[in-house]
Amino acid sequence: MKKIVPFKKDLPFKTSIAEITSISLEHSLHVVDSNLITGSFLLTGDYKISETSSSTEKFSFDLPFDITMDDKYELEHVTLDIDDFYYEIVDNKNLSINIEVLIDKLEEKPLIPKEEIKEEPIEEVDNQVTEEIPLSKEEDKRCYDEEVPFKQLDDKIEAVSTSDTKSIFENFDSSSETFSTYKVCIVRENESIDTIIQKYNITKEELALYNDINELKIGDKLIIPSPNAKV
Repeated sequence: MKKIVPFKKDLPFKTSIAEITSISLEHSLHVVDSNLITGSFLLTGDYKISETSSSTEKFSFDLPFDITMDDKYELEHVTLDIDDFYYEIVDNKNLSINIEVLIDKLEEKPLIPKEEIKEEPIEEVDNQVTEEIPLSKEEDKRCYDEEVPFKQLDDKIEAVSTSDTKSIFENFDSSSETFSTYKVCIVRENESIDTIIQKYNITKEELALYNDINELKIGDKLIIPSPNAKV
């Protein structure tokens, strides 16, 4: 990696400057510590005081130079040199010089020192086959849309929740494969066992086969079997 560092300086002369007849630039730049480049430039030459003058005067300037490099750079193998140099006479009294310092073979330090880099062992992971666990009949049923049964009450159709359906039909014998039609009614105020069996034209014994009628309350749901229902 290369890096160019500019250096600019205005050098005042004791006399006027008409012409620079010769000029030379040398340097003593070197690396100090781990990130400091220091040294100096030695500028020498000859100049004329006036254009008509046949004689020349000598000049010499020792120009110190210091630069602190970023800690991310490694300076152990760098080479230092002058990449470019140019000058200009200003107002016949000052010599403006521009020096470009070349820093070559510059390296960036690793983020983690090599001695601290440790290779972690790679753990081998066995290919595992996920075992498919079968669902129970009850869990399997929940994977499908459930049909909500309906009940008939005074010629009106009302939806019955799934929890209600379970509670009112839990007295059925699940081993039976004979299917019949049933009505479901909700006990209302001023209704009794007698009024219900009279309304649906069934006997008290038939009603008791499907319901617990010992403590009948308002809001209870009763299964009303059809005349051809079998238990």
